[in-house]
Amino acid sequence: MAVVEQIFPSLTWRIRHLTMYPEKPYDFVKLENDFDGIHFGIYVDYELTGVVSLFVTDGVGQFRKFAVLPEAQHHGLGSQLLTYLIDFCKVQKLTKLWCNARVNAKEFYVKFGFCETDQTYTASGFDFVKMELEIV
Repeated sequence: MAVVEQIFPSLTWRIRHLTMYPEKPYDFVKLENDFDGIHFGIYVDYELTGVVSLFVTDGVGQFRKFAVLPEAQHHGLGSQLLTYLIDFCKVQKLTKLWCNARVNAKEFYVKFGFCETDQTYTASGFDFVKMELEIV
């Protein structure tokens, strides 16, 4: 059984590192404003398996560093975590949720109603596109 909970920022770092940038130094995955965000983790059998970090400005949320451990991917955990995040944003009465998605993952976000924008960039060897969801 998987359970989503709000977590302390530093708990996200190990999952981010192992999943997103294992070849980089550990501190690479820390965000300057981590302690200003709201962080969620998904636990499988009491083990932290995935994370996402939400940053809110003027009623608009941006999520960053959405990561599920490689060995736990393709089992619906990312979908469960993103659904939880969207529901949280609705309860908080945010008007929009957005992220900079890796281009090779954009179809995942489309399934949840996110729309691709024309804003793209490349960083750390990956291509990104801004994806947005209007919250109703």
